[in-house]
Amino acid sequence: MHSIWFGEFMGTLILVLLGNGVSAGVTLRKSYAEKSGWMAITTGWALAVLCGVLVAQAFGSPGPHLNPAITLAVAVVSGNYGQVLLYWSAQLLGAMSGAALMTLHYAPHWKLTPDPAAKLGVFATNAAVHSPLANLLSEIIGTMVLVIVAGAIFSHGVAIGGPAAGLGPWLVGSLVWGIGLSLGGTTGYAINPARDLGPRIVHALLPIPGKGGSNWRYAPIPVIGPLIGGALAGLLVRCAHF
Repeated sequence: MHSIWFGEFMGTLILVLLGNGVSAGVTLRKSYAEKSGWMAITTGWALAVLCGVLVAQAFGSPGPHLNPAITLAVAVVSGNYGQVLLYWSAQLLGAMSGAALMTLHYAPHWKLTPDPAAKLGVFATNAAVHSPLANLLSEIIGTMVLVIVAGAIFSHGVAIGGPAAGLGPWLVGSLVWGIGLSLGGTTGYAINPARDLGPRIVHALLPIPGKGGSNWRYAPIPVIGPLIGGALAGLLVRCAHF
């Protein structure tokens, strides 16, 4: 059970369980964290990334991606696309599993929350202002920042051989926190196709009381945008020889 695939699966599961979990805690009625706000959400997602990276490493993925856009960026930088589907399958299934566990954890709260859109927001992102091109651009920019800064963190230009052992996951978590605070207000900063698509599928499949639709009309944006952003950032990193 110690392999790159299982590491990516477990890491993404933890990422989504804790990330969607903080969204649920802030959103759902009768939760002690109800209405805690954007700071709680961005902090929770940052810590979810930290925990996901550590778990992925422990279960066999030494350089965790947990994100199809990161996987694509790494492939663009290296020119090796041979493991892209391996990573993507683990990430999507891990995200679905994490979302399912989160749904079970908050089981009594769904029927107490009347707003279907709020329930969907626990699982998946949506635009604050509906403008498809602007929304797509937001996801592209956010993902480019994610890839470029993550690449810089582990570059020789920052430290010979990268950051000190164990520090990298904390820096990546801080990066995601910063993206959420600075750029997340437009689209909810999916910046990760698996993080949005996996939970959205789970929302569509599970019998959540009063859930409403899964907003598939918007769903391509948090998938295509991050992939474009990851590919563009990968090209930039490749040219810069990080």
